[in-house]
Amino acid sequence: MQEERITSSQVQSNEDNALDLSLRPKTLSEYIGQNKVKQNLEIFMLAAKKRAEPIEHVLLYGPPGLGKTTLAGVIANEMGVNIRVTSGPAIERAGDLAAILTNLEQGDILFIDEIHRLNKTIEEVLYPAMEDYALDLVVGKGPSARILKLDLPRFTLIGATTRISLLSSPLRDRFGAIYPLNFYEEDEIAKIVNRSASILSVGIDTSANTIIAQRARRTPRVANRLLKRVRDWADVKADGFVSEDVARAALEMLEVDELGLDQTDRKILSFIIEKFNGGPVGLNTLSAATSEEMATIEDIYEPFLMQLGFLERTPRGRCATRRAYEHLSYRHPDPAEGYSVNSNETLYPSTS
Repeated sequence: MQEERITSSQVQSNEDNALDLSLRPKTLSEYIGQNKVKQNLEIFMLAAKKRAEPIEHVLLYGPPGLGKTTLAGVIANEMGVNIRVTSGPAIERAGDLAAILTNLEQGDILFIDEIHRLNKTIEEVLYPAMEDYALDLVVGKGPSARILKLDLPRFTLIGATTRISLLSSPLRDRFGAIYPLNFYEEDEIAKIVNRSASILSVGIDTSANTIIAQRARRTPRVANRLLKRVRDWADVKADGFVSEDVARAALEMLEVDELGLDQTDRKILSFIIEKFNGGPVGLNTLSAATSEEMATIEDIYEPFLMQLGFLERTPRGRCATRRAYEHLSYRHPDPAEGYSVNSNETLYPSTS
């Protein structure tokens, strides 16, 4: 069983999901960050309301934990309609999709998370539903088979994906609005931490707020999880108030450093540096050495390490940058000293 990561941007437990739900904003004014997306959505929704029409189908994409599901809920709330939430892997048969679509009402929103994981057969059933608001079902088999056409209410599909490149072109082209969600700025994360602390009735000072925001990997879900763990530490080890010293002590116990790197991040970088003199290292090799799935490394770890400038993707594999060496206190290989990128010599942290 894979160990839970405090800095993971994915939902890891029912308790985690319950925390997310309690902290989610309900309106665009409460939703912090993603300002360009919010501005476009506001015009988009106001125009639809003025015409008394449902909004067009919307596709949201970006790394996990940035608020795609939350934003779908905000859209439904702002439009004053119901939202039905499901996911790509949960829709296994055409009948499952038909049951969901036929239970929608005029203007309702269907939210499909991880939409790139929809079965291709399901996708083909979805096309006419999105375009013509009709469902074509094949009833029976062989010569007696016939097509049953069901009219659907005019609904809005909101799809969310962490890997837009895996979404088929025919499906992607049927979305009227496509919005990318980007990593948040540190001041935006600080505002999110402050808002969450207020909802959770956690006393926190400005310095502690800043420390949590700095280590939250520019991701709201990680920020909220760190806040919860720091709150636990404060309740047990302190008087319940999160001061700067309490925040530092709690995050040190959790092994989250000042840039938000955890033990697994450091293990990946240390492996590249120690065993391969900084790289290049193939994804297969990296996966086997760290006991992490290739998709997990590619989707969860690499984006943040690349954002920090600690990791580079090259045609030959992954390479650790000079900044990664410096952060982990390793001495960067100097060609003048005879180091070779492809050498098997092990590098150790400098003693200076």
